[in-house]
Amino acid sequence: MVDSKTFQSRICPYFNKCGGCTSMHIPYEEQLEEKRKILAIQLGVKEEFIEVFFDSPLGYRNRMDFVFHKKGLGFRKKNDWKTIVDIKNCDIANLRVNELLEEVRNFFFKQGEELDIFDIHEKIGTFKYCVIRTPENNSSISFVLNKESTKVLGAIEKIKLFSKKTTADNVLVTYVSPDRDVSINDDLVVIKGSSFLEQEYLGKKFKFSSQGFFQNNTVMANKMLEHVKKLISSYSKEKKIQLLDLYGGVGTFGIVNSDEFQKTTIVELAEDSIEAAKQNIKLNNIDNVEALVLDAKLLRKVKLEKPLFVITDPPRAGMDSKTIRQLNSLEPEVIIYISCNPNQLAKDIPKLIDYELKSAALFDLFPQTPHMEAVVELVKKK
Repeated sequence: MVDSKTFQSRICPYFNKCGGCTSMHIPYEEQLEEKRKILAIQLGVKEEFIEVFFDSPLGYRNRMDFVFHKKGLGFRKKNDWKTIVDIKNCDIANLRVNELLEEVRNFFFKQGEELDIFDIHEKIGTFKYCVIRTPENNSSISFVLNKESTKVLGAIEKIKLFSKKTTADNVLVTYVSPDRDVSINDDLVVIKGSSFLEQEYLGKKFKFSSQGFFQNNTVMANKMLEHVKKLISSYSKEKKIQLLDLYGGVGTFGIVNSDEFQKTTIVELAEDSIEAAKQNIKLNNIDNVEALVLDAKLLRKVKLEKPLFVITDPPRAGMDSKTIRQLNSLEPEVIIYISCNPNQLAKDIPKLIDYELKSAALFDLFPQTPHMEAVVELVKKK
């Protein structure tokens, strides 16, 4: 069994109605055991080999994308994405998200006026999504509007009034076309504050776009960073020259571990993420880190020195075969592979032909769902 306290999650009143949580009826210890078993099977190891990291199974999410509907804000119905379940409070969202949700509901739906809600069937109307993000010590609310609506200007005036009353640090309007069902976009205007948020991890500060990716579970993301840093620190400093932070995003792993290396290179395809990474390098007064906009498949263009260590955190699809071939030719001493898709991770590991699995850890960033993050440590075979 997992060495943990017993967490018996209370059953959310919306469970089995909204399409979010799928495991709330299962005691949390059993959820952890099942995930550990699945990861062990995928990696071909004993369950005891996998270290399990977890925290609270409720109140952990710092981002929620609520859908506007005639009666308020909610989530898509389970097995019926065109129907919205009204949500007054979400059990897996953190306290601050729920506070801001209440502020939005009280302002927009208790004024005696009808809001011009986007109709997903007819593809007309104005208000589509309300995205609330609440990392530690700051927050943002992004109102996602149909940019082709004839009532956009009126909606913006209403949002400006709300911005003067809300306790959110940042208020934004994001424009999307009626045929795109997305909740983030670079086409935006700042009504209050900034379009960027900030989070501190292991003494380092990180800015990231309100429209970009950042881990939604602050506590568990911090534990994962601590674990990776511990793995890196366990190797002799004399044997570490350069770190390659592959699929590096805004530079979190690379910057946190930069003090262990003479040089760190962050590689990421998304240009806006690299711009944020460059800001974060300056923000933390680091002089041995560079951030490059580059497709991982073109890794050969990067000048890398040995002994080389690699942290790779690819998307769900895993690493491209070209990227894996180049990693094999670079012969890094250690590869730390972070994966949100253990099934794909299990397919990628055997392709790293001269490496063996030294350690594996499961991080439960998504309690009440089947999703998990895995961190494996791969070392060169002797």
